Amino acid sequence: MTKNQLMRIRTLLFGLMMPMVGFAQTYDLPNPDNVPAPCHPVPHKRQILWNETEFYAFFHYGMNTFTGLEWGFGNEDEKTYAPLGKPDPEQWVTSVKAAGMRGGIAVVKHHDGFCLWPTATTEHSIKNSGNEYGRTTNIPELFAQASTKHNMKYGFYISPWDRNSAHYGKDTYVTEVFLKQCEELAEYGSDQFEMWFDGARGGDGYYGGEGGSRNIDAEIYYDVPNLRARVHRIAPNCIMWGVGGEARWIGNESGYAGESNWAMTDYLSETVVREEGDINGWFWNPGESDAKATSGGWFWHQGEWIHSAERLFQMYLETVGRNATLILNCPPDQYGVLPEHTVNRLVELGQMLHQRLAVPVEGLNAPATDLAKTATITVDDTRDGGTNGNYGKDNLTDGNKETYWGTNDGDLDATITLTWETPQTIRYLVMQEPIKLGQRIKDFKIEYSEDGSTWTELCPNMQTTTVGYKRIIPLNGSTSSSYGNGYSAKQLRITILDSRACPLLSNLNVY
Repeated sequence: MTKNQLMRIRTLLFGLMMPMVGFAQTYDLPNPDNVPAPCHPVPHKRQILWNETEFYAFFHYGMNTFTGLEWGFGNEDEKTYAPLGKPDPEQWVTSVKAAGMRGGIAVVKHHDGFCLWPTATTEHSIKNSGNEYGRTTNIPELFAQASTKHNMKYGFYISPWDRNSAHYGKDTYVTEVFLKQCEELAEYGSDQFEMWFDGARGGDGYYGGEGGSRNIDAEIYYDVPNLRARVHRIAPNCIMWGVGGEARWIGNESGYAGESNWAMTDYLSETVVREEGDINGWFWNPGESDAKATSGGWFWHQGEWIHSAERLFQMYLETVGRNATLILNCPPDQYGVLPEHTVNRLVELGQMLHQRLAVPVEGLNAPATDLAKTATITVDDTRDGGTNGNYGKDNLTDGNKETYWGTNDGDLDATITLTWETPQTIRYLVMQEPIKLGQRIKDFKIEYSEDGSTWTELCPNMQTTTVGYKRIIPLNGSTSSSYGNGYSAKQLRITILDSRACPLLSNLNVY
């Protein structure tokens, strides 16, 4: 059976299931608080928790750190992995926390198949490392412990493709190697937030000395539904990225998402524009952007440098600020620590995020002032609250993610106006939708008035379309030179022009 035939069968099966799942007979249920109906699709609770992580680190470290390769062939001598000092995952965690990150993912098995923990599935692991530093340092165990200690979320990258294993491409690999490795890693913490499976689907490799090339159909071969069930049984809030199907690759490794970015796609679609998602998609599939903080590859390389804080800040605006998450790679060196220049740059980035967008950073006490909290806010439509419901404008600035402002059913446009007694210098607008009820807004515009009577449109050349979990708009329309002198505004007006259902906003900030 060909891949296209399988895809058609899957599509038919999903089509047959949809009447039972999404379009079953409905009944008029009591709704005394007039709660808005969900605008489907909607996320699972674990996907909402994942989205709230927003900005987190990637730590590419392993055999490739010592060979200088990016993709090891799988035939590397285990003794080549010989750290020059005791690897220190706690240093990784504290360094990225200073940048305003909320978690991290450690690469503990790449395509070469070398495992950074004493797995029972293969001898190609730290058990046979070249020195005591390597043999006695269980990276996932220490990484999970350090993350928990510093209140950071954590997860692991485990490559489905294994160029070392003689089992790969055969029936025995998934049951005897891959699933067991995933379960071993899940045991390092039931509170993991993401397990990262890249899209590699095989190719040439060592394969236990047999060599040759082996290719597979990832969805079928890795038994993805069973994989999800087994990991979720141990770690219920763990998102299965990539092959796991609970979050999508944003489509590039350059640190940007589309200015229009929907958190939906069609399941297994091969035509979706990953950077933008699909407004008509029926499957909640939010985007994650993986990008490199350094100039080299994903693994550490001698002589590489780290991007400027301004460039990293731009990546943040173009990912977290466009309804995606950002996983920023910070590779440890051969001593098993982040180099000093990386650590210093991360501190600089954290200060910038704190001072410009009030991102919480431990040890910093002078965040940007949220000017929305000092404004008088008016709206031209407020949803009827029923018996006990509250959908008023105060919910926009109360700091409670569970409350939201909204309009009445059928009202797909609205205007929100912020007014200050004296002109304020404004640079950024932040908006968030309560995504537990679906992504709704699809067109809006922003205007400001310096004198309270004459209005000027801001960002006319930027796509002010989607909001989603979070949208950060640099009001000068540029992410590459976003700070600038700002605008002196007595009023700021956001006009929602169109929505998929009555628009809702849970948060509004102005900096």
